[in-house]
Amino acid sequence: ATGMSAVADDTGLEVDALDGAPGVHTARFAGDNATYADNRAKLLSVLRDVEPAQRTARFRTVALVAHPDGSEQWAAGVCEGAIAVAERGERGFGYDAVFVPNEGGGRTFAEMSVEEKHAFGHRGRAFRALAQLLA
Repeated sequence: ATGMSAVADDTGLEVDALDGAPGVHTARFAGDNATYADNRAKLLSVLRDVEPAQRTARFRTVALVAHPDGSEQWAAGVCEGAIAVAERGERGFGYDAVFVPNEGGGRTFAEMSVEEKHAFGHRGRAFRALAQLLA
């Protein structure tokens, strides 16, 4: 033990047409050794017959600080959106090329600057909320 607080976060992608999947399995959606590209390809494949209006989804991040005394503080951030029918954009990682946030003007996260993405993205929301708890 270091005697210092530790910070952690985790994110899941919840797709309504898949009853909330991939959820906790977001990073391993296409298998234990899957790449980001494998995960995106599987998601687009399983949604291929789903109409655009039914492709609603959200990213949910939980950020946590664990203190040396055993206490914890945590906050969640959610970004509502939809899954695109094809990959778009060159930036980001993970599912960024297929996730279209409601607040993004129709662009995927991969088509946005880092600053735009963090302004209303799930991870930015979670950490801003956590920072308020720690203030």
